[in-house]
Amino acid sequence: MALLTELLKILIPAAAVLYGMYLTVQTFLQKQFEQKQLEVKQKNAELVTPLRLQAYERMTLFLERITPNNLLVRLGNSAMHVLDFQQLLLKEIREEFNHNLSQQVYLSHEAWEKIRLAMNEVVTLLNTSAADLATDAPAIDLSKRVFERVITENKQPTTDALKYLKEEIQTMFM
Repeated sequence: MALLTELLKILIPAAAVLYGMYLTVQTFLQKQFEQKQLEVKQKNAELVTPLRLQAYERMTLFLERITPNNLLVRLGNSAMHVLDFQQLLLKEIREEFNHNLSQQVYLSHEAWEKIRLAMNEVVTLLNTSAADLATDAPAIDLSKRVFERVITENKQPTTDALKYLKEEIQTMFM
């Protein structure tokens, strides 16, 4: 019995010290792990932030380029007919969009949806304006019709998406 008591006197403090060391090492390792995770996140942020900012810039440029005022002035050709001009405008929008398709990886879902909606509104505006005209009418008539509709609605189809992108950039990066 005395041997058991002596053994317990040694084992209980040793177990307590061992458990204390275990907790200390575990806490230390956990903090080290969290520190490494933080370093990785910071490094990723350093790499991804410029890419995200560039994506917002590119999509802002996309929206500016497909704004009817800019699109019609940039691609206007008086020698074309309405149908040819409409097809040229739609082709340009599709190419611009496809060129920037990968940018959605860096944008929020809401921002990407606003951009898609704006693009679809521009396409709809062009199609409905062209539907009002004869296919062999001069291209300038399509431009006039689009401008009339924009003036009637009192805003560009891309305005909301541009505003949303600018607000999101302000909240994320400034």
